[in-house]
Amino acid sequence: MANKLFVSPSPDGWRNLGVDEYFLDHMGAEDILLYFYINANAVIIGCGQNPWAECRLAAMERDGVQLVRRITGGGAVFHDAGNLNFSFIAGEKIYSVERQLGMILSAVRALGIPCEFSGRNDLLADGRKFSGNAFCARGGVRQHHGTLLLNADLSRLQNYLNVDPRKLQAKGTKSVRSRVCNLSEFVPDIDCARMLEALKAAFRAEYGPYEELRAQDLDEAAVAPYVEKQASEAWRLGRTPRFDLEIENRFPWGNVQLLLTLRQSRVDALDVYSDAIDANLTGEIRRRLLGAPFGAAPMSRALLESQSPQVREVGAFIAAQEL
Repeated sequence: MANKLFVSPSPDGWRNLGVDEYFLDHMGAEDILLYFYINANAVIIGCGQNPWAECRLAAMERDGVQLVRRITGGGAVFHDAGNLNFSFIAGEKIYSVERQLGMILSAVRALGIPCEFSGRNDLLADGRKFSGNAFCARGGVRQHHGTLLLNADLSRLQNYLNVDPRKLQAKGTKSVRSRVCNLSEFVPDIDCARMLEALKAAFRAEYGPYEELRAQDLDEAAVAPYVEKQASEAWRLGRTPRFDLEIENRFPWGNVQLLLTLRQSRVDALDVYSDAIDANLTGEIRRRLLGAPFGAAPMSRALLESQSPQVREVGAFIAAQEL
């Protein structure tokens, strides 16, 4: 077993998320790596989200804000230099979300900040979120990455995201800012360098001595395709959706939007978007509905046959619609 740690020197969101995926595909089954990066000015969306609906793309282009699509599920977030990002990549025998989040909490508590785990993927201080997390797996290697709000400009969050008011209502809050906090509210002089040292110490205490990689240790020829993918419009934006019918609903676990193109009373084409944590959800819904007869009964039947509780919930919702 090898313990490794890498701190990215780059502020570029496309490179940093590209390297994140590179590590996922190149980590040994017996190893664990903790990767840190800071994106200077970017909106990061989940793999299943619709950027045309989630983001204010014109404002982002005007202000030079990168659009970055991660390979994991979940919702959209804004990153600046006051936001430290971490990623655990480990073989499945070593990987443990509970242990990994415990390590993060230990580092934050070491700085004198009371904090706790709450909900599907959030870390809280004083009842407010300072860290969100998302997950992915390929073969025998798993990834868990997340954010740490240190002294981010929270006012910019709303400049570039079209926040669904139903999501806020479901959480019983009135604004994005009321749900999140910076750790600098508790330790005013906290910065990324200080947080990094606390995290390194917690990693060493939890997993033992580690090797710290340098930028020159990466195989740039192997990294390049991942960065090119992240920078490509095909990955970030896809195509502008064209559709005949929209079906959308917010479930307790996330929003689902279906954009259907119909031909001869069947689902001929389908775009599926969601901020659900399950990165496979959109793909399964699409596979089950493509080619299905159009109508509440046949479409719901196709989804209700799934083993996924979330897919079945979407099926039950469609069954109740007048289509």
